[in-house]
Amino acid sequence: MGRGRVELKRIENKINRQVTFSKRRNGLLKKAYELSVLCDAEVGLIIFSSRDKLYEFGSVGVMKTLERYQRCCFNPQDNNNERETQSWYQEVSKLKAKFESLQRTQRHLLGEDLGPLSVKELHNLEKQLEGALTQARQRKTQILVEQMEDLRRKERELGDINKHLRIKVSHEMTTFETDQGQGYRAQLPCPWNSGVSPGNNNTFPMHQSHSNPMDCQQEPILQIGYNQFMHEEGPSVQRSMVGESSMQGWVNL
Repeated sequence: MGRGRVELKRIENKINRQVTFSKRRNGLLKKAYELSVLCDAEVGLIIFSSRDKLYEFGSVGVMKTLERYQRCCFNPQDNNNERETQSWYQEVSKLKAKFESLQRTQRHLLGEDLGPLSVKELHNLEKQLEGALTQARQRKTQILVEQMEDLRRKERELGDINKHLRIKVSHEMTTFETDQGQGYRAQLPCPWNSGVSPGNNNTFPMHQSHSNPMDCQQEPILQIGYNQFMHEEGPSVQRSMVGESSMQGWVNL
């Protein structure tokens, strides 16, 4: 038969209590040691007997375990800050390494620091440069085509605008010439506005008679025929010659 289940209560017999404490203490210390070895755990064990006797076990030292316990339990804020600081430090280290790698790659693309590169690395670098050059040329061609299309579109728009402006200017010039022609015909003299009777076919205006013969010479006189020019020799000679020339002109008709 197996051993029966032991009731968990304080052992009243002093000797039996001391024996049980000694056996279970050694078993607990053995289990703590096995746990630290098998599971790579940091184990700390402290036991005080009823006689105030100390028994302890620490896989890395009881004091170190206690210090770690205090940091975790009594200073959680500091512990979080420490973990955050450590995380930021690792992140900075990664970014710094990546930045140095990018700088090195940029120098290689510019043809600098090619000495340490092997033949395979140089071949890969050459492929990268050729691919980048091809993409740059394709992008350049695309931009030029887009610019040409834009210029052609603007040219068509300007041509349409120029055509509309020509039509508008031609229409305005036609309207202006029409208005100018009507205004010119309205300003032409009419027979009934020049003092000529409607029954008279003579288109020349009627001159008013003057009592003074000298005043008649100040206005132009219509003459038919030819007029002989003579130098001024006096008032009487000029008037006589003018009269004779007028008569000769009428005779010649």
